[in-house]
Amino acid sequence: MKPATWLRYLFFALVIILSLTGCGGEKEGAATAIAAYTQALVAKDVDRLANLSCAEWEAQARTELDSFGAISVTLQGLDCRETGQEGQFTLVSCTGTISADYNGEILEIDLASRDYLARYEAGDWRMCGYR
Repeated sequence: MKPATWLRYLFFALVIILSLTGCGGEKEGAATAIAAYTQALVAKDVDRLANLSCAEWEAQARTELDSFGAISVTLQGLDCRETGQEGQFTLVSCTGTISADYNGEILEIDLASRDYLARYEAGDWRMCGYR
């Protein structure tokens, strides 16, 4: 095989590999954004929480954050995966728990109890609510 022909095959193979690599990014992005939102919520990082929220969800995100107020909150076993589509939203399911300590009384919040709604907005995946 001539070097020029070999280089052409190599070039096309690289293009195909790079194209396939890019295909999974958006799916992974939805789950990654929901996981990051949950981590920001537990870390009580209001700026990151707002940046990870859809425009119409921002006020609710702040309300969620306020509900944790001065209590101790921890996150265990967080794992999020894309599970489907619903209209304009990508559905994400997570496993794990948020443990909130209210003066010695521990409240466990099971993250698998709801589906999360994510949408690609303004160049990033964002949390848009629950179902």
